[in-house]
Amino acid sequence: MNEQIAGLHHVTAIARDPQANADFYAGVLGLRLVKKTVNFDDPGTYHLYYGDEVGHPGTLLTFFPWPMARLGSRGAGQATVTAFSVPEGSLGFWVERLRSLGVEFDGPEARFDEEVLTVRDPDGLLLELVARAGDERAPWAGGPVPEAFAVRGFYNVTLAEWNPAVTANLLTETMGFRRVAEAGDRIRLATGTRAEGGAGSLVDLLATPSASRGVISAGTVHHVAFRAANDTEQLAWQRKLVERGLHVTPVQDRQYFHSIYFREPGGVLFEIATDPPGFTLDEPVETLGSDLKLPPWLESSRPRIEEVLPPFTVRPLEAVAQTAGGAA
Repeated sequence: MNEQIAGLHHVTAIARDPQANADFYAGVLGLRLVKKTVNFDDPGTYHLYYGDEVGHPGTLLTFFPWPMARLGSRGAGQATVTAFSVPEGSLGFWVERLRSLGVEFDGPEARFDEEVLTVRDPDGLLLELVARAGDERAPWAGGPVPEAFAVRGFYNVTLAEWNPAVTANLLTETMGFRRVAEAGDRIRLATGTRAEGGAGSLVDLLATPSASRGVISAGTVHHVAFRAANDTEQLAWQRKLVERGLHVTPVQDRQYFHSIYFREPGGVLFEIATDPPGFTLDEPVETLGSDLKLPPWLESSRPRIEEVLPPFTVRPLEAVAQTAGGAA
């Protein structure tokens, strides 16, 4: 077993309107919709996956769009910010792009040795675009953002914690992370082989001792998933976490990966997901995200599922520009 978590696998959040969601993530940010399926635990709801060309682990932001959901609230015990990596020197392009599309943003500002632009999606979900050299991952070249400026994948996630020390203990003593930076109320942890961690392998813990407990609903993160190389490694992590005294679920078949779930001591829902089998399991690379894909056990319910799901499409940028602005 690898004694270190390899990095971030995906982050799953809650949205409201699937069309506004696709407009923002595929249109504004230029990610690829790599899979259109349903929430396997609630098949009357989409599960939408956005990432690079094939949806590599470490690039995937996913959504459950619940059209009637109330907006949630950010607070302690939540992943409050999801950050994407963009090339060094690209934030000028992003400022102009976001401004021209009416998207709400703050910055840029300096943090550690990086530049950070804070962005809000149509439901108010907090995102960051982080510019720093060294991310060699290829972007989605078929999208509306030029490759020289395009999103490479995740940079890090930020967890808001009443007591970050207990979460840091789990991450460092059990999951193989290490402290690499600290400033004010922020502690940065990294995993992987690079000394500083690098994009896609970072977790920031933000001390928020006086914050209210966050409420998970539209505009908030549901859970954060970390990578396991395969089923064998995932089962080893399951045993290790149970030995620590955590309640860990049985393995769940998510079709494109297998998952186990547990809550870290501060309350954030964590997942460990396998890298395989991946998103080309049921459609080729060329047409990823084009059709509604269902797991075999839901195919018999396809007519009813398709009837209740609201239609949406990945639209051209001129249509996106009319609806891309962030939440009030």
